This record gives sequence, structure tokens and C-alpha cells, in this order.
Amino acid sequence: MNDEQQGTRDGGATGAEALVDREMDLGSALILVVDDHEQNRELLQAYLEDIGCRIGTAGDGLEAVAFIERDEPDLIVLDVMMPRMSGFQLCSKLKKNPATRDIPIVMVTALSDVSDVERAVESGADDFLTKPVHKIELVTRVKSLMRYRLLKKQYDEAMRRLNPQDG
Repeated sequence: MNDEQQGTRDGGATGAEALVDREMDLGSALILVVDDHEQNRELLQAYLEDIGCRIGTAGDGLEAVAFIERDEPDLIVLDVMMPRMSGFQLCSKLKKNPATRDIPIVMVTALSDVSDVERAVESGADDFLTKPVHKIELVTRVKSLMRYRLLKKQYDEAMRRLNPQDG
């Protein structure tokens, strides 16, 4: 019996699942939290620390743009209502740029009207949470989007290696 069959029989991870789990180490991943209220940033950061990622912060959309130019995050948790550049504006800007369009964005807001959710989706948000944010909901959604992001990066890298003339 090979390792993959043994893992399945024992109820453990198969060889392929173990490989995915090993490569899903989130310790090197970076989450950017963008909110103009320091207490909100600190709360979101505290919630996300359980994931084991590096966490950066920005106080508004313009600070976020500067942060992203220095160190591209793997996911952004983004407040909607901010001075200088709203979350909607920042999200649209990032999703229109080929270099940043694949970064998952979770928008967080006190707004709860259906039109606000529609506007978030139209601006390119990958998910939407209303305040007050519940830790388990935030962590679960962020983990899911992070897995997708890291798998997409692995896929893109594999495709570059298979087709070096395209990259």
C-alpha cells in the first residue's frame, strides 16, 4: 500500500492533501488592514493574529496605495468609509490594475444597505462584512480567501515554469 492509500485508510491526509497543507503555511503571507480608526485597525489585527500571517496596517486609501507599492499583500481587509480615498475607490483602483487585481479584498463597513453591498461587489470586492465584525466570521473568510490566493500563486508559478516563453 502506498502512502497516499495509507493516509486515506487511516483517515489522515492523502499525499496530495498533505502537500497542499504543507504549502499553505500562512506564516509568510501578508494581510493589509486598512481603516481610518486606530481602534478598528487594532481590533481587526488582533482577530487576524490567530491566522499566523504577517499583518500590515494603513490609515486610509492613500497610505494603503503606498504600502502596496512597497510590499504587495496577499489579502486586504478594507474599511469602506475613509477620508482622502474611500474603500470603494481603493478597491476599484486595485482591481483595474493587472499587477494588483488578484489580491483578494474583504470590505468591512457599518453600512448595511443592499446598495452598499452591490457597490462593494461592483468595485471588485471579493467579500463583504458588516460591523461589528465577528472574529470567527472574519477569520474563516480570510483563511478561505488566503488559501485561494496562495493556490493561485502556485498555479501561476507552475504555468510560468511550464511555458517560460509566456512569462
